[in-house]
Amino acid sequence: MPSVFFTGFPGFLGSALLPRTLKRHADEVSATCLVQARFMPLAQRRVGELRRAIPSLADRIHLVEGDITRPDLGLGEASELKREVVEIFHLAAIYDLAVRREPAMRVNLDGTRHLLDFAAACPGLRRFQYVSTCYVSGRYDGVFSERDLEKGQSFQNYYEETKFLAELEVQRRLRDGVPVTVYRPAIVVGDSTVGSTQKYDGPYYLFRLIARQGRLALVPKVGAPGRSQFNLVPSDYVVNAIAHLAGLESTRGQVFQLCDPNPLTMDEVMDAAGEALGKRLFKLRLPAGLARAALRRTPAIARALQIPPETLDYLTLPTRYTCENTLVGLEGSGIHCPGLRDYLPRLVEFMKAHPEIGSAAMS
Repeated sequence: MPSVFFTGFPGFLGSALLPRTLKRHADEVSATCLVQARFMPLAQRRVGELRRAIPSLADRIHLVEGDITRPDLGLGEASELKREVVEIFHLAAIYDLAVRREPAMRVNLDGTRHLLDFAAACPGLRRFQYVSTCYVSGRYDGVFSERDLEKGQSFQNYYEETKFLAELEVQRRLRDGVPVTVYRPAIVVGDSTVGSTQKYDGPYYLFRLIARQGRLALVPKVGAPGRSQFNLVPSDYVVNAIAHLAGLESTRGQVFQLCDPNPLTMDEVMDAAGEALGKRLFKLRLPAGLARAALRRTPAIARALQIPPETLDYLTLPTRYTCENTLVGLEGSGIHCPGLRDYLPRLVEFMKAHPEIGSAAMS
């Protein structure tokens, strides 16, 4: 039976894309999800939820235990599976700005190499769908397009660096004949229609800082927030865009930056968050270096703000992202990135209703 091979299930993106992908394929195509042993109970529950929600998928989803950090993915020879695979979605990665170098290299770079080796051994492979990130740009001062990758940029953390190195490897294998499509999401927030999310990180640290305070909220004004763009995209846009673009033959060999074509500046994001939360903001200007040092070296400030120092780098990012390929690829589909002001009230309402959600991602 032909099969679509997934990594990153039962994470958010894999869980959302799996049923959409199976609906795109004929009924005889199944999905095989590579799952780490520690996530297998969660994966089994997620499959049960999908089967109850969409009974027609009941016999088309299969879980196999494995690990992308192993050269054979923990599958051994897997010759029969390789003959069946027609499409691969490589979604698994460590999404953590504070990650240490060794685990980031092992998962984000070595894991991608192992998936590419697996892909090269699949004779019927039609597409290798790879989720990268806009932040392969590192801290690049200027416009970063879908054509760009190696720009002499510096990196703010090992997450950025290892995703950059992994995409270099993906692009090299594309030149060697692997049928690749690359997706680079910007900073992903909750669903634009209902506000739901699985974790509060990135801009949510700022939203929660404002929400915890009284009618007048003090917020740090770091760097040049009137010039730095804070590029946020809702999760449903990312899912819908990938699901659509993945099904087009014309997207083979292309890179798609899934970003807001009209992002707000950091200053505008703060104002919009204050308005959505019903707060007046008092913005305290701080040099970025001083703010970062205060968070790292002064426990009382770190406890009060509850903002990881790594997050500050993205409040002062000089990079601007373009998405011409994405706009062309989505033309006529009805899929577009909504403006943050239009859906931010739903994000903060969900956040206030679900204070129990943390900032940790599945990795």
